[in-house]
Amino acid sequence: MTYISMVNITKTFGKVTANKDINLSVDKGEIHALLGENGAGKSTLMNMLSGIYFPDSGSIFINQTEVKFNSPKDSIQAGIGMIHQHFKLVEVLSAQENIILGQQMGFFLNKKAIRNKILEIAQKFQLDIDLGKKVYEMSVGEKQNLEILKVLYRGAKILILDEPTAVLTPQETAKLFKIMRRMKEEGCAVIFISHKMNEVMEISDKITVLHKGQTVATLEKNMTNPQELTELMVGHPVDLSIKRLDRQRDTITLKVRDLKVENNEGIEVLKGLNFDLYAGEILSIAGIAGSGQKELCEAIAGLYPIKSGQILFKEENLVGKNPKEIIAKGVSMSFIPEDRLGMGLVAAMGIVDNVLLKQYQKEKGFFVDRKPAVLKAKEIIKKLDVQTPGIYHPIRDLSGGNIQKVLLGRELDTNPELLITAYPVRGLDINTCHKIYDLLNEEKQKGVAILYIAEDLDSLIALSDRILVLSNGEITGVVDARKATKEQIGLMMLGEKIKETEGAYAV
Repeated sequence: MTYISMVNITKTFGKVTANKDINLSVDKGEIHALLGENGAGKSTLMNMLSGIYFPDSGSIFINQTEVKFNSPKDSIQAGIGMIHQHFKLVEVLSAQENIILGQQMGFFLNKKAIRNKILEIAQKFQLDIDLGKKVYEMSVGEKQNLEILKVLYRGAKILILDEPTAVLTPQETAKLFKIMRRMKEEGCAVIFISHKMNEVMEISDKITVLHKGQTVATLEKNMTNPQELTELMVGHPVDLSIKRLDRQRDTITLKVRDLKVENNEGIEVLKGLNFDLYAGEILSIAGIAGSGQKELCEAIAGLYPIKSGQILFKEENLVGKNPKEIIAKGVSMSFIPEDRLGMGLVAAMGIVDNVLLKQYQKEKGFFVDRKPAVLKAKEIIKKLDVQTPGIYHPIRDLSGGNIQKVLLGRELDTNPELLITAYPVRGLDINTCHKIYDLLNEEKQKGVAILYIAEDLDSLIALSDRILVLSNGEITGVVDARKATKEQIGLMMLGEKIKETEGAYAV
């Protein structure tokens, strides 16, 4: 039985047409995947279903009845709940406080009855939540479970998940899929936006593909395959293989010796790391989220205080220097952080001003020449196919994937000798992922030393020269990517140490 119908939906933003005559139907008890390149219009379409945007033309039907949403509140009352890429939670409040926040409860709250109702929903959908826990103490997976519980408490029967697994560990993803299957059993409709083809093929019943704001096809999962879906998304045949370039390692660009780092609470998060990174090498870091990857990147970039140890860039010790001092020493290093908008780019600025942030220190005199930044912004848009109304359009209004393209394009422009890339393909469509892999290989060919962090073990094994595995702030092994298996790396991620076939300092 058709639960949701979106008929001939069109939405424009100025001169940009985000959606054009899109049609989408989802049944009760169905998990429906929505696929498309970055900027294809997926999030815009779902934002109209959740009452954030209003369609310029077209109709939305819930249970065969036409509805018009003037606000997210209208959408919630119609039984629709959307879990956004960036969670809408108040960090200092508990799980229970976040769930009831904004609800009309009357003058007196029956906290026991509210708690019992929340626990009943949590049990029904197998959501594991500590209701008294503060949001800032939660893992990403716990926060996502809280978001789901919040919309279910508000009566949602239609759940929209926008890139839900982008920041989850494999274990957390498995738990999420279990929850989604439970919702399906309960007769809910689940719309699942993702770029991870293996997950789409695992969890969905039907798949709708968008291309440049239009519906290309709706297919039964069992009647299609990743190659066909990718070609529909991109509009032409795509080679899905990842190339690994062979290159002779000789010069060591970076040496890390007995590196120890403590967090603000005095807990050691990096426990005496030792490794080398060679010019023209891609050394990947694998590990469950929170194993020390973020701290390692930020320590090398001068953004995180170091307790002890050495970070030697071409024999120059970087420990104790801030990012500006590192640049002044002539160190050419580009850092693509995990938090793109929090650390990487200024959300309210356009591409030109964000490029200038990296270039202005090279300027002499009081005045900044904007012309090179304008040219570079146009080059980034063309080379990485950034979907944006213009070079001055605020970064925050772009899709997550397009934000990532802008950041990567700006960082590669500095001609680095050492490139630290934390999750550079997170949230990107499969075609853009392969563009990024090609760009990294281009840098490798130039002799750039690349430290690469990502969640997808398949891409790590296919792209890297060596893989260093972190578990709870310790190195559990460094392996040759050509010989490594996912099972071996998975065990190391869980803390099992191996006798390294290539030691920490192996050539």
